[in-house]
Amino acid sequence: MENCIFCKIIAGEIPSTTIYEDEAVKAFLDISQTTPGHTLVVPKKHVADIFEYDQTLAASVFERIPKIARAIKASDSSIKGMNIVNNNGAIAYQSVFHSHFHLIPRYSSKDDFKMIFVDNSANYKQEKLTQIAAQIKKQF
Repeated sequence: MENCIFCKIIAGEIPSTTIYEDEAVKAFLDISQTTPGHTLVVPKKHVADIFEYDQTLAASVFERIPKIARAIKASDSSIKGMNIVNNNGAIAYQSVFHSHFHLIPRYSSKDDFKMIFVDNSANYKQEKLTQIAAQIKKQF
């Protein structure tokens, strides 16, 4: 894709600070550095989001994420955990439409990164959960 910033990074047209690269993915430091070591893992094949992955691409990309995550964690003994985030679509905060995974090292609960999961369980009795599950299952 000629206007895709990640395709340009993969092609070497835009510089990046690469931490890992092979035939399937490129992993480089995010320029925002939400926390030190914040890395993007990007498939070399241009796909806009998770919905465009086929089984082969998914296996190829996902099998590399734990290896990259372990290397980031091992690089600094003060890393206590890691968020792995993948946004799909503008509504889900995707801003670059080349699929990518954020590996965000966590150092403490005060490191300026937050995710909020609202508890809506009071609004979902078993009947409603069963209905939602049935709708999803029909799609396989």
